[in-house]
Amino acid sequence: MRRILLVEPNFHNKYPPLGLMKISTYHQRRGDYVRFVKGCDTGIAGQQWDRIYVSSLFTFYWDITIRTVRFYSQSVASQQDIWIGGVMATLMGDEVAALTGGTVVRGLLNEPGQLDSDSRVVVDELTPDYSMLDTINYQYGLQDAYLGYATRGCPNRCDFCAVSQIEPNFIDYLPLKRQLKSLEMLFGERHDLVLMDNSVLASDALGRIVNDLVDLGYERGAKLNGRQRRVDFNQGTDVRLLTPEKMALLARTALRPLRLAFDDSRLRPVYEAGVRLAAENGVRHLSNYILFNYRDTPQDFYDRLRLNPVLNETLGTQIYSFPMKYVPLNAKDRSYVGKHWTPRLLRGVQCILVATRGMVGPHLDFFEAAFGHDSDEFLEIAVMPEDYIVHRRAHAPNGAGDWRRDFHALTSGERVEFMSVVAAKKITRRDVGAASTGRLKRLLSHYVDAASVDQSQLTLLDD
Repeated sequence: MRRILLVEPNFHNKYPPLGLMKISTYHQRRGDYVRFVKGCDTGIAGQQWDRIYVSSLFTFYWDITIRTVRFYSQSVASQQDIWIGGVMATLMGDEVAALTGGTVVRGLLNEPGQLDSDSRVVVDELTPDYSMLDTINYQYGLQDAYLGYATRGCPNRCDFCAVSQIEPNFIDYLPLKRQLKSLEMLFGERHDLVLMDNSVLASDALGRIVNDLVDLGYERGAKLNGRQRRVDFNQGTDVRLLTPEKMALLARTALRPLRLAFDDSRLRPVYEAGVRLAAENGVRHLSNYILFNYRDTPQDFYDRLRLNPVLNETLGTQIYSFPMKYVPLNAKDRSYVGKHWTPRLLRGVQCILVATRGMVGPHLDFFEAAFGHDSDEFLEIAVMPEDYIVHRRAHAPNGAGDWRRDFHALTSGERVEFMSVVAAKKITRRDVGAASTGRLKRLLSHYVDAASVDQSQLTLLDD
């Protein structure tokens, strides 16, 4: 019997580590002792393990992931007995291996013999071990839901997305019934179903998938113990592939919300048509991922955000928007600044989202209160001192009101100077003293005196 340790680094994560959960099932079936921990556990690290698996997520978690691997380096006989898999390990495997000496697993465990040469088991097809989550003091976001896949991969090759490297082959049907029946038998009945598919609308088997969902009790209006059940294609659906026929199929299920992406303003006609299709089929709860800091401008980002509350007023929908900041696939932190953005503008967007709790609500009046009535006011809000953005109402009678009066009075030359000073760095007394006019000095002094927003609040919004 081998001693197996499963480790998820201590990053904030609302979804449980499905890969480790399937590895847990695999090793338990082989008669091994399995333990799961989150982060660097000093008591566990003092023990010896035959093999340690460390999961990874986004590449901007580089430091915490490498630090976790090194923390457990004395707990195995050889560094190669630490296996590192997941998104970061797949995208930057050579560098991970060079730094840690560990065994890097790229992509999925979708072939036999990947963990042990004498095994014919395909780990990715195993039932995840949900019971291991009960052994740690950490609450993931989904407490009463099955997690699964109806498809795998994505036929698109978007250069801002890692799916094509992690799941390079598109599989258009996986047996949902078998997945859920096995989960129910082992861990009991769960209320909701969250599917992690990356492009379900690309599947030629969508009708079969919908039939499976209906047969499993996730038809439209379905309830369990008096509560409405819910199906959520959590990674989003491709609005470019949404046809009347496919929308009618999705509307047969307990879909809530329908998640659509609106990453490029050129897709506006297609996106609007998709939202109208949903409304016509009685699907009125939608969620919208909006990429920014990529090739877009701040004005374009604002216009895409504002469209949703306008559509809500027109169609009676409830669309909640979730801005998602672009970070390159090989970035080791979140500091990347897109061509048309500045660090100050990006920080300003994060501060607005702190005030809105990370999402953009469905009502136009609330949207305009948070982001402004037009793109010019949005840019103004985004460059305000951080505390003024987050606590705008509290500061309106004093600091923020004074700031806005001086900002609106800037000449074109003063505005250029102001924007160049605030664009990237923390404002100091020296910057205030170096300003060319009294109005600029007054305006810049607000950045020295106003409180900064806690970085931990901003970080959580990116997870």
